[in-house]
Amino acid sequence: MKIHQVALGVMACMILTISAHAQDAGTMAKVNSSGTIVLGVRDSSAPLSYTLGGNKFLGYHIELCENIANALFPKASIRYQVVTSQNRMPLLQNGTIDLECGSTSNTAVRKEQVDFANTTYITEARYAVKTSSGIARTEDLAGKTIVTTTGTTLVPRLRRLEKDGLKFNLILAKDHAESMLLVDQGRADAFAMDDNTLAGNIANLKNPRDYKIVGTPLGKEPIALMLRRNDPAFKQAVDGQIQKLIASGELRKMFDKWFMSPIPPSNTSLNLPFPPSLQAAFQAPNNDPAETYEK
Repeated sequence: MKIHQVALGVMACMILTISAHAQDAGTMAKVNSSGTIVLGVRDSSAPLSYTLGGNKFLGYHIELCENIANALFPKASIRYQVVTSQNRMPLLQNGTIDLECGSTSNTAVRKEQVDFANTTYITEARYAVKTSSGIARTEDLAGKTIVTTTGTTLVPRLRRLEKDGLKFNLILAKDHAESMLLVDQGRADAFAMDDNTLAGNIANLKNPRDYKIVGTPLGKEPIALMLRRNDPAFKQAVDGQIQKLIASGELRKMFDKWFMSPIPPSNTSLNLPFPPSLQAAFQAPNNDPAETYEK
């Protein structure tokens, strides 16, 4: 019995060692060894990454990640792991997910902990408000309640806005769905977030025409797929596939599908045109952080 237990223990250690070695060797080796690539996905970041329930995930970055996974690992299965603004980086760092396919802004601070593929979307952060609210400008939010999602770049941006003299009540929600719900219920006057996320959440509401996106942009931020640091082979492979999709025109078609055409579940179009800044990023691929866009 003891010999059998020792043998099992040795086998378990060997499996853990092999798994750890595969991860240390890089994501390419990890996925090829396990036969599975784990995609980190969001459940309420339409049109980039969201769910219809029943483990069905879709969106611009979901479709992009599935294309990359199938091209790089044709024999591997794809598994989805829901992540949040708070845990997306830890789950990437510890190997729980292999590629984050959500709505993460590329910032200099984040690049100290993770890496980013080349930019595939550029967003402007603004506010979602009820059309009946009378709010049209950032200044109209004085004395109002603004909600944003904890763990996002909007938190420090709103703090800076507060330091610049605009006084308001800031509350933090656990995710984008809750942030939108607080405005829908009248518990907050505005939801501050990336324009694409705002448009996606509005489209999923029962009466999307009751809402609008307003205000001077809080900033322009590049959004990209997130991967582990110090894994040049995987980054090169991911960037290479993205470049193929740009060159063939397929990535632009994906953009039009998710930003300019009716999308589930309400079959409403977000009508967010292809931005000139993203066209520039497609012509000169890079993974420059948000700070570059503020200069």
